[in-house]
Amino acid sequence: MNDKALPDIAFRAVTKSYGEVTAVHGIDLAIPKGAFVALLGPSGCGKTTCLRMIGGFEEPSSGTVSIRGRDMAGIPPFRRPVNMVFQQYALFPHFNVGDNIAYGLRQARPRIAAAEIRQRVDEALAMVRLGGYGKRRIHELSGGQQQRVALARALVNKPAVLLLDEPLAALDKKLRTEMQLELQNLQRDLGITFVLVTHDQEEALSMSDLVCVMNKGRIVQLGQPSEIYDDPADLFVADFVGKTNLMKGIVAQAGETQAQITLANGASLAARTRSRLRIGQQVSVSIRPEAMRLGVTDGPSLQGTVHNRIFLGSTAEYAIEVSGVGMVLVAADHLTHEPALKGPGDTVSIGFAQGAPLAFASN
Repeated sequence: MNDKALPDIAFRAVTKSYGEVTAVHGIDLAIPKGAFVALLGPSGCGKTTCLRMIGGFEEPSSGTVSIRGRDMAGIPPFRRPVNMVFQQYALFPHFNVGDNIAYGLRQARPRIAAAEIRQRVDEALAMVRLGGYGKRRIHELSGGQQQRVALARALVNKPAVLLLDEPLAALDKKLRTEMQLELQNLQRDLGITFVLVTHDQEEALSMSDLVCVMNKGRIVQLGQPSEIYDDPADLFVADFVGKTNLMKGIVAQAGETQAQITLANGASLAARTRSRLRIGQQVSVSIRPEAMRLGVTDGPSLQGTVHNRIFLGSTAEYAIEVSGVGMVLVAADHLTHEPALKGPGDTVSIGFAQGAPLAFASN
C-alpha cells in the first residue's frame, strides 16, 4: 500500500478494560495523515483512554493501535513517533524556557550535538512566537506563554503525531480563543497530525477538520464539524453538540427520510429523519436555536410567551414558554429582533427554517 494512503493512526477492534470496567468498547478508527481530529465527549466516554493508547501510556486489552502502519503493541511512549501536551503543561519549574524545550533532545540516543540542540530550540521558540524567551523562568510567563512552551517542547522532537489532552482548559475564555487560532495555524503550517481530546463542543467544532464524538466507550459519529452539527447521527449527538431544542411528539406520517410529527400541544411539523420511523412512534424533534425565527406567521409556527431575554453581544437568546412543549430557546441578531420584543411576558410567534427540524426515536 502507498504510504500516503495509510492512515497516520488506526484503531482496529480496540477494547480497553480496567478490571470489570470497560472504558473503550471494540472501536475502529482511522485518522488520516495531516488531519486535525478532535475526540469529543462527556467525562468517562473513553476519549482520554484512546489518547493514552496512542501515546503508549496504556495498552489495549484487545485489538491493535497502529501508527503509520506499524502496530504499537509493546512499544513504550519514548519510542513512538508522537508527543503529548498535557492539560497542566507539566513544565519543569526549576528549568528555564530553553532547558524545558531542550529536555527531550538531551535524552535522545545517539546524542545530539549541543549546537544542534540550541538551533532546534531557537527554531521551536520562533515557531510558537516566543523568540528570545529561552532564558526566562517558567514563573515569569503568562498562562498562554506557558502553553506555548509546552507546545514547543512537544514539537521540537519533530513528532509524526501531536497529542493534545485538553491543553486549553486552564486558560480564560479570551486567551483560549486566541490559542485555538494559534493551534489551527500551527497545525496548518507544520502539516502533522493533531489529535485533540476535549469535552468543549465549541473548541472541537472550531479547531478540527474531523470530530469523533464518543459516548460510553463507543464512537457515535465521525465527520466534519458541519456534518456533526447539522446532521447529528442520533439524539445523543444532537443534544450534546451545541445547543438545541428537543420537543416530544408522535409520528403522524412516515417516509424514507422525512416524517410529519404531531407535537404534544397538537402543532404539526415536517422533520428530517436519519432512518424511517413508524406511524405512532414517539420521537424527539431537534431544532437549533439559530434556525428558529421570531414573529414568523407564515408556515408552521408555535405560539409562546417570552420568559427571559439574554443579551450576548452579537446575538440575543430568548427563552420562550410554549404551552404543551416547554421552554424553547431562540437565538437572534439582537439588533434586528430587539424592537420586536418588549420583554418578558410578551406573546410571540416562532417559525423555523425549512429542513431545520430533525426527528429521532425517543430513548
